[in-house]
Amino acid sequence: MAFDTTGTLKYFLSPPDGSRLYTNINADSVTGELVRNWTEDPHDVRIEDVRGKEALYKLDSAGFQFGREAAKHTSFLDDAEIQNEYYPESIDLIKKVTGASSAVIFDHSTIRRRRPGESDDSPQKRQPVALVHVDQTTASAIARVHRHLPPEEAPSLLRRRFQVINLWRPISHAAVDWPLALCDFRSVDVKNDLVPVALIYPDREGETFGVTHNPNHKWKYKRAMTPEEFVLIKCFDSIQDGSVARLTPHTGFEDPNTPEGTPLRESIELRALVFYD
Repeated sequence: MAFDTTGTLKYFLSPPDGSRLYTNINADSVTGELVRNWTEDPHDVRIEDVRGKEALYKLDSAGFQFGREAAKHTSFLDDAEIQNEYYPESIDLIKKVTGASSAVIFDHSTIRRRRPGESDDSPQKRQPVALVHVDQTTASAIARVHRHLPPEEAPSLLRRRFQVINLWRPISHAAVDWPLALCDFRSVDVKNDLVPVALIYPDREGETFGVTHNPNHKWKYKRAMTPEEFVLIKCFDSIQDGSVARLTPHTGFEDPNTPEGTPLRESIELRALVFYD
């Protein structure tokens, strides 16, 4: 039984002067908010439940792919343990699903949603990203290779096909609260929907894609994903000739059909550089 729903998704609205979008990662010392030059643009959209239809959505067609394989690591409380135990098994999983020759995980985010008013800002209690986005642009994906791989290896790796793929799964319990919505790449207008957003850190600058609203977007989710289930999310592909999906806009969203008392979402997302021979 499908549980299609409607959610309010927050898109990006560019400044009227046409300047490059930016977000300063250092919060304003007075307001506590991030300084930015863009505004949120909320739209109510239909989001299709693809449970039972997962085979229709593959990395190279839709830009995302669901699977089922329980993780051996299950606590997800200590970053060092996650890196030592969960990273290696996740690399094996990514290679098995994609056919890649190698993968390098460069970071992760553990989400444990807080109730309104709760003030725990520890890294283990990051909150879902409630903005339609793509984690990497072409420039930032290439920069990731240079940043995370030995300098003598980077040039040859960049001559091969490579991708940035996120591995997302619930932890502890099913993700009924604040599920993950994914936009089918086949409904994305790459030239008009994607806007680079500079992420300004004290010591460096990163870049992601913000996504502007397009009524043609086809949004999908898999209701009540369990910890035994996962989804791979393509954020970049060096093949950009139109033959494969390049990326997947995605966002967390509040499902208005969530039953009262549902456990708050807990999930983990790994980000990996994925290389092919």
